[in-house]
Amino acid sequence: MPVLERLQQATQQVQPGPLSLSFGTLVRVNGMILTVAGGQYTLGQRYQVEGQHGHWIEAEVVGFDRDQAFLMPLTDASGLTTGARVRPLMQDQALTVSHALLGRVVDGLMQPLDAGPALNKGEPITAQLTAVNPMQKKGVTTPLDVGIKAINGLFTVGQGQRLGLFAGSGVGKSKLLGMMTRFTSADVVIVGLVGERGWEVKDFIEHSLGRDGMRKAVVVAAPADQSPLLRMRSAELAHRLAAWFRDQGLHVLLLVDSLTRYAQAQREIALSVGEPPATRGYPPSVFSKLTQLVERAGNSNDSSGSMTAIYTVLAEGDDQQDPIADAARAILDGHVVLSRELAESGHYPAIDIGASISRVMPNIVSEQQLKHCYSLKRLYGRYQEVRELLPLGAYQAGRDAELDKAVALYPDIEHFLCQGLQQQVTLAETEEQLATLVAKYA
Repeated sequence: MPVLERLQQATQQVQPGPLSLSFGTLVRVNGMILTVAGGQYTLGQRYQVEGQHGHWIEAEVVGFDRDQAFLMPLTDASGLTTGARVRPLMQDQALTVSHALLGRVVDGLMQPLDAGPALNKGEPITAQLTAVNPMQKKGVTTPLDVGIKAINGLFTVGQGQRLGLFAGSGVGKSKLLGMMTRFTSADVVIVGLVGERGWEVKDFIEHSLGRDGMRKAVVVAAPADQSPLLRMRSAELAHRLAAWFRDQGLHVLLLVDSLTRYAQAQREIALSVGEPPATRGYPPSVFSKLTQLVERAGNSNDSSGSMTAIYTVLAEGDDQQDPIADAARAILDGHVVLSRELAESGHYPAIDIGASISRVMPNIVSEQQLKHCYSLKRLYGRYQEVRELLPLGAYQAGRDAELDKAVALYPDIEHFLCQGLQQQVTLAETEEQLATLVAKYA
């Protein structure tokens, strides 16, 4: 091979480096915010701040004011000193994604949290969530089997739907998410654990998911003790990974626990940089971020796959008018409400069928199933009218035929709505059981 040709090949393989490296200076630390002067900073760009012992702490630009920039650390920020140097992170922020991710647990920066090997082989993609043209979004036309008969029968989930799971603390939402992960007909499940307590992450993986669930799952975890910026990045990374698997032609189920903690992380960041609080202490940017995140889920005309998203929403004090819960209802395609009263009575899953709805269900199920669903809901609602009178003996049968039917049928309705943790019920089985139940007292 001629020397000139070899030289040209070698030149093409050399990556040009920066001719100069500009350093900024750390001038202030206020809570979680690092104020830096000097240099030019880009919103969302990552930088490194020099620590006392020569180590470098990674941070991200979350705002700026005139010639000063505000950075928030992604990791522990101990050991900072006055006048510390700040340099841009020269490494590319691209992610390396492949099917080897299945069965793995990673953090918000896609660093392994399990004992598995490094994730450095695969297709490089950008870490940023990209907006989808609304005219390029594909509608929801096909049901998705989640293995839960109360949801399959009464609030059928469609491939590409965005559904909210509204619950207070301790009513069984994590168990329900684990059942969906194990029983769903989706090809891949992406689980985003945002702001959970540290021990809950391992407990969810070992007990709620189990080995069967982990085989086709990727878990992105950011416990509550991590930076609010990293908690936000974990939710966004879960969406980015789900979109990649969808674009491979696979049917993906994305589970995010929880949307409320994502909003709380954004609130911490916004208040730290001086944004004024609005509704119950939530700055306006929180609601904008929620919409941007949720709109990244769904189907695309460019892919034969689908991306279904289920978000848990923590209702503080079981208040369904909480601002985050109220905003989530407006931007999601349906919601399933878990009742504390039902949970305390041993009714599992504790789904309040009167307060729940799936907005896409009429478009994806048969007219017969829809008719049976409405009939059961009506009978359930009529029973609730006299539920408190029955123990007192104040209800008199024979005056209202439909009410008598509801009272007689209620034990069968309750049996239909309850399901064991290890019990899977398919869509076909659910439809058959629902038809049998409604026809019993037709």
